[in-house]
Amino acid sequence: MPQLDFSVWPPQLIWLTISFVALYIIMARVALPRIAEVIEHRRDRIANDLDRAQELKDKSEKARQDYETALGKARSQAHNIAQDTRDRMASLTERQRAMSEAALANKIGEAEASIARTKAQVLARLDEISVETASELVETLIGKGAKPAQIKKAVKEAIAAQGGE
Repeated sequence: MPQLDFSVWPPQLIWLTISFVALYIIMARVALPRIAEVIEHRRDRIANDLDRAQELKDKSEKARQDYETALGKARSQAHNIAQDTRDRMASLTERQRAMSEAALANKIGEAEASIARTKAQVLARLDEISVETASELVETLIGKGAKPAQIKKAVKEAIAAQGGE
């Protein structure tokens, strides 16, 4: 094998050194700067993307806070409107109830007055009715009529006895 022949090693070592140096120079001057440039470009692009993402995150956070603030205000306004409506409806209901109670009290007063008038009329005629009824009973039982003055006196005594018990 020619690689193991020591007599050909010095030229191979020289060519190895020349090719390594040439490859190193080409890599250091051409390929590596381009690779470094691509890496730097990617690093800048990533940094820009991260900055942009942070900026968008901040904007979305601000938008969320604005939304929550607006939602809180809307809920507060809705609550106030609902409370006002409940208060107005309660007031209206209270007024209508008061009017209904007043009308009912008025009708009850009229009915009580009517009952009182009817009772007074009946009580005014009670003596007369009692006398007539007693007179007819006496005539039916005895067969002859009694004097109206005697019947009135007896009815008054009976009413007085009933009221005294």
